[in-house]
Amino acid sequence: MKQHSTNYENTFIEIAEDCPVSQGEIPPLKGDKKSLANLQFEMLHDKPYQYTSDDVFFKVFATRKDLIDSELETARQEFFSKGQPCFRASPLTKRYGWGVHSNAEGKVALYGAESEAYERFVADSTIAKVTAMRTKRK
Repeated sequence: MKQHSTNYENTFIEIAEDCPVSQGEIPPLKGDKKSLANLQFEMLHDKPYQYTSDDVFFKVFATRKDLIDSELETARQEFFSKGQPCFRASPLTKRYGWGVHSNAEGKVALYGAESEAYERFVADSTIAKVTAMRTKRK
């Protein structure tokens, strides 16, 4: 079974052109169930470069599906047997103003669009840059 990946290496994902904010915002809680953005943010904000994007997307999937430990390995293989959206499609980069840097090992970290680090990544010619997907069509 072919395995797909959402991982990038040495790449910076800039916020979407139509992102409504110009600085990183903590995704607000809506009701008592955490959103996709909440779960992704919680994993990455205080633990930069600890996880790959594959780790983040699968962990969020497993959390939302309430999978138990004995189901995880099979579920991960099945999850990545189909292509999955990457951080270019994440609400963090499209709506909440967070850029995502992937280092040489594919581990990711968040950077608010207002930060000096964000600007350094945008100006750094040694890493690849991609822009998050737009929310609205042109």
